[in-house]
Amino acid sequence: MPDEQMLRSHRHLSWLGRHLHDPNLWHLTRKSVARAFMVGILCAFMPIPGQMIVAAVLAILASSNLPISVGLVWITNPFTIPPIFYACYRLGSWMLGVESGINADWSWELATIKAEFNAIWWPLLLGSTVSGIVCSLIGYIAISRFWIWHVNRSWRKRIRSRLKRHNR
Repeated sequence: MPDEQMLRSHRHLSWLGRHLHDPNLWHLTRKSVARAFMVGILCAFMPIPGQMIVAAVLAILASSNLPISVGLVWITNPFTIPPIFYACYRLGSWMLGVESGINADWSWELATIKAEFNAIWWPLLLGSTVSGIVCSLIGYIAISRFWIWHVNRSWRKRIRSRLKRHNR
């Protein structure tokens, strides 16, 4: 990942100006990391090119940790995109009450994809949106709770360690 100073001085990012100076974009706090999981997971489920750019802009707007937000977009990578987006498509088809447009003689050729685009797009978009929102909220809550649990556990260990030393 590029470092903070390099991003701040990058000529193509100068339009972001003072927004790149927000400490939450670079520091690991419970709120910035939980928000980063929310932003990154939401963007990972978007069936569009440029998910990382969208994640970066949303991270700046949400004041979440920028590297984590952008990195989590890689949940959907060349290996995971087909099953994830197919599941999103099936969810959207089910929610819309339409028959799945993909059948046994389906081929991943450009002509077939163009012909079936309208039948595929709305179920995929709906399923991806719902999945992204649900998974991002689960990620936000899980990371926030895990962070609290971890800090409390660390404090309890520290207190026990001090008590042991004091009782010796």
